[in-house]
Amino acid sequence: MAFPLPPAAMENQTEVSEFILLGLTKLQELQCFLFALFLLLYMASVLGNGAIMAVVLAEPRLHTPMYFFLGNLSCLDICYSTVTVPKMLAGFLSRHQIISITGCLIQLHFFHFLGSSEAVLLAVMAYDRYVAICNPLRYRLVMNPRVCLLLAVATWSSGFLHALMHTVMTSRLHFCGPNHVHHFFCDIKPFLACSSTRLNLSLLNIVTGTIALTPFIITLLSYLYIISFLFLKVQSWDGRRKAFSTCTSHLTVVTLLYVPVLFNYMTHSVGGSSEREMIITLMYTIVTPVLNPLIYTLRNQEVKSVLRKALGRKLLPGK
Repeated sequence: MAFPLPPAAMENQTEVSEFILLGLTKLQELQCFLFALFLLLYMASVLGNGAIMAVVLAEPRLHTPMYFFLGNLSCLDICYSTVTVPKMLAGFLSRHQIISITGCLIQLHFFHFLGSSEAVLLAVMAYDRYVAICNPLRYRLVMNPRVCLLLAVATWSSGFLHALMHTVMTSRLHFCGPNHVHHFFCDIKPFLACSSTRLNLSLLNIVTGTIALTPFIITLLSYLYIISFLFLKVQSWDGRRKAFSTCTSHLTVVTLLYVPVLFNYMTHSVGGSSEREMIITLMYTIVTPVLNPLIYTLRNQEVKSVLRKALGRKLLPGK
């Protein structure tokens, strides 16, 4: 952990104005392969999530709370990938990934803003499933358009405020070298500062842990209520199967996001970022946004039906 340097030592230090991101690997023979791989994954994420957003907006029968929140999730996934991947791709093509301190703070802000917003949104989606399954007669009353809009605004606002706290606290640090960051993007853990980062890392572990754990607990409680309701109140296996089918996609996405995030931010690591941590970060910044559209479309008959109709109109415009 970095501690404040004595005044004499501070005078001998040169304050840095930019950082060099060391990226995933130094092996030149892997650069082209990784560039092609992550470019394909990024394009798949943008196209897949963009297709879901377009379908949800264009199809009137998908104008329901569940698909409204799914559209928000797809928007978050596109933005989340865009925060880190383009800069990483540029780094594969050049020898050094240079980023200014201002650019680094902007990237850090949007990374935590979108990541924490997604964690909260998944809890909101779990609550939506709880109301739909356990209280279907009051579903339209409880999850009316005004409530859905307020929940979406609260989701994005909580993520923004959480990220703003980290951005402000990080901007108060003094960076005087070395300016090499052992990561493929700007995050709090890999920073080496002249001033103490104790408070920053405490906030990272406590506040980020809380904003990840609280929605996770809400999600678990929602599904515990759903499971108990289905086994105690719903007698037919067909009814239980239909209810579970609307939840499995969401549960899969929750697992893909929360497990690596909690592992990364609930463990202590200072002054560097191991290869293991970078691989874990790749899971929820790049791989999960690619898988989310597949998970929701492959297991959702309504979305598959609408997509087939849309593709049919494109391929056979005269019919």
